[in-house]
Amino acid sequence: MIDLDAIQCLSDIPAAQAKARGDQVAVLFDGQPTTFAELSARTDAVAQALIADAAKPGDRIAILTKNHPGWYPLFFGSGRARTCFVPVNWRLSVPEATFILSDCAPTHLFVGEDFFAEALEMASAMERRPQMIALYGEHPDFVPFDAWLARGAGTVVADRPSLDDDVLQLYTSGTTGRPKGVVLTNRNYRRFMEMAEQVDGFAYEAGRTMMVVMPLFHVAGANLGISGLAQGCRIVLIKEFVPAEAIAIMLEQEVSYAFLAPAIILMLLQAPEIAGQHFPELRNISYGASPISEDVLARAQAVFGCDFVQFYGMTESAGSGSYLSPSAHRAGGLLKSCGKPWPGVEMAIVDADGVALPAGAIGEIVIRGDIVMKGYWNRDEATAETLAGGWLHTGDAGFMDADGYFFVHDRIKDMIVSGGENVYPAEVENAIAGCPGVADVAVIGVPDEKWGEAVKALIVADGEGPTADAVIAWAKERIAGYKAPKSVEIVEALPRNPSGKVLRRELRARYWAGRDRAVG
Repeated sequence: MIDLDAIQCLSDIPAAQAKARGDQVAVLFDGQPTTFAELSARTDAVAQALIADAAKPGDRIAILTKNHPGWYPLFFGSGRARTCFVPVNWRLSVPEATFILSDCAPTHLFVGEDFFAEALEMASAMERRPQMIALYGEHPDFVPFDAWLARGAGTVVADRPSLDDDVLQLYTSGTTGRPKGVVLTNRNYRRFMEMAEQVDGFAYEAGRTMMVVMPLFHVAGANLGISGLAQGCRIVLIKEFVPAEAIAIMLEQEVSYAFLAPAIILMLLQAPEIAGQHFPELRNISYGASPISEDVLARAQAVFGCDFVQFYGMTESAGSGSYLSPSAHRAGGLLKSCGKPWPGVEMAIVDADGVALPAGAIGEIVIRGDIVMKGYWNRDEATAETLAGGWLHTGDAGFMDADGYFFVHDRIKDMIVSGGENVYPAEVENAIAGCPGVADVAVIGVPDEKWGEAVKALIVADGEGPTADAVIAWAKERIAGYKAPKSVEIVEALPRNPSGKVLRRELRARYWAGRDRAVG
């Protein structure tokens, strides 16, 4: 149970749990435990150090690291100091991450040793260089984390956090290649915590173990750890997903709960180490970020022998929206559904004018409730468009059946979801533009057994045209590797409407023919 009297804001979680179970392990990472009491003390120290550095309410505090236990006291301590935490996707290219840092203009940047060189390159391109702190590892241009913490000794953190404080800013891919910072507040997460225990499959038992393998720059990875710690779970944090290591940890640490993207579930099922294993302590696996095939889900249910719960939502809705409960997973005909709305969340299907549609009609899925973001950072027009009419417009086309279950059918936006990561075609097309031998290019998502969807580039050649490897290599120099095309095909021409816009839906049609859902 979440003690909502003691936990008003997210930064209250460490102190509340330290009081209830201080000597119990809060986070286990690479064999090193951190107790709830230690997490609480570390959280206070972070808040004190930020205040000693003259951090002000609303300042942005950024972090660039793979999963690491230092993430949690930095996140909670940032909230306690009334600053806003900005995790940067470490899979991005240097130019992409530099844009994010320039956009949020953090006062502090905490960096893991894997990214010292990249962080220095980013900082050199910023108008205002943040304080550079080494979260772990050593580098002469970075202040060691413990030395930085010591600055705050004796500092008083007077102001209490407010429900209206910006607490987390996560960046999503932009439709034109410019990422957008989603601003989430304590109020969003207060509602999230109020609803979480009412969601079948999201109420966790204190003292049980939760595995966090999703990256903490992703809303799913962040939310799982936050909700697990709020409910008194022990978090086993994995730096980076390796199937064999994840399986070993699930068995050795007697994991009860995990959130896994469908691509991760498939990789676990394909790992030789899974053969003959049993998971008696596993209570449920939640999944989301992209649709899952019925075959993979059926195999996972047989292998893991636990309950499954699907979550559908967006970063813009603090990761919440609808859920398909464990009991619905056992009912016939519902495995393709993304479930029913969370308690206190409204969902509807609307037409292009925002008018609600009846059951069975296909339109856009929209969401409304206190979990919807404050807005996009520095993007007033994008905020107004996404929150038009008081609803969060998901960009997903779908329908609701007569029993109130929602189904994702297609996408209204051109977004591709590959392995749980959002990729916008325009971003990839911009990266490919200028590649020698490319006269024209369109990018689409095509079915892929492992990733759900794979990025495909359709090229109109200039002369002989480039090789597929040349196009992919060109793109990878400019954008994150996961966004680059996995395949390239030469075509004679691209279909366009009278205004010149590429008709991607026509290009996608032949690859998705014969499927009842036009997304992966």
